[in-house]
Amino acid sequence: MGRKLRVAVLFGGRSSEHEVSLASAKTVMGGLDPARYEVRPIRIDREGRWLLEDSGSKTAGLLPFRGLESRRGDGSSRRSLLAVDVVFPVLHGPMGEDGTVQGLLEVARIPYVGCGVLASAVGMDKDVAKRLALQAGVPVLPHILLRSPGELSGKRALLRGMKVPVFVKPGCLGSSVGVRKVKDFSELGAAVRYAFRFDTKVIVEQGVDGQEICCAVLGKPGDLETSVCGEVVVTGGHEFFDYSAKYTDKAGHELLIPARLAHEESRFIRGLSERVFEAFDGNGMARVDFFMDRRSRRAFFGEINTIPGFTDQSLYPALFQESGLTIPKILDRLIALALERSRRRGALRTSRR
Repeated sequence: MGRKLRVAVLFGGRSSEHEVSLASAKTVMGGLDPARYEVRPIRIDREGRWLLEDSGSKTAGLLPFRGLESRRGDGSSRRSLLAVDVVFPVLHGPMGEDGTVQGLLEVARIPYVGCGVLASAVGMDKDVAKRLALQAGVPVLPHILLRSPGELSGKRALLRGMKVPVFVKPGCLGSSVGVRKVKDFSELGAAVRYAFRFDTKVIVEQGVDGQEICCAVLGKPGDLETSVCGEVVVTGGHEFFDYSAKYTDKAGHELLIPARLAHEESRFIRGLSERVFEAFDGNGMARVDFFMDRRSRRAFFGEINTIPGFTDQSLYPALFQESGLTIPKILDRLIALALERSRRRGALRTSRR
């Protein structure tokens, strides 16, 4: 059997989803089998410092950046403070889920769990994600992109094609941070200015009277497993599935598993989820969200989450648990996929010889 695999769980981060990351990391670390893995918790604080969160270790505290030294040509690790076999990023939002940390780990030649640089970056950007989904033949809702609050007045003509409610969203955030539902266009300017407090790009998207459907994906292109479809029903007086309904208000939503879909509709959504995952060049895990129009029964791509939440209220683990996969089994599979990808990439030539 050999020694235990050393897994660095990377969490926290400088984004507005810092607290969600802490909760997700707690679940991940609790789900890693101690007989198989040696867990090294590494927290990135709000100032961007990397901290080794192991009170029993002599190296606990500030983690020098040199801990991320690259591997030798033969694949073995150099001596370093980190010295892990694989990194498990549990970072939500910018500077963690958007390809930045993935790029750092690629350069350092350290295996890591989840999607690579491309899928992470594209999945985080709602504008680019919608364009890619459309190219893959997956419908999206009408929307406009704003790069500054001042652009709003110049795009009034485009807004005339929309009906309230519309949703105003930061372009590169998750967990509904900075999102507002606009039920009267007189409220639009304030909602746009609010969203720009969180990002440099803002999306104004047509609302739809529909079911919020989600599907979890696990694996790699050509070898994918999809969960049953789930349906989010917002409760507790929330206007939509906002941050509070997702994480802080335990009565804020209900997750119906399986979703209230006909068999053919469920199979169709699962097929769309695979199509999106492969179009984004996904690897490891993702949760793909859709809106299903109640009248037309058309499904519209919402977004792809390449590091979905792993909290006790999160959708991704709940969907797969209904499909028979426990959290420890999900984590085992994700780590195996990370190591397999690293081996394949490590075997590629780096010169023409």
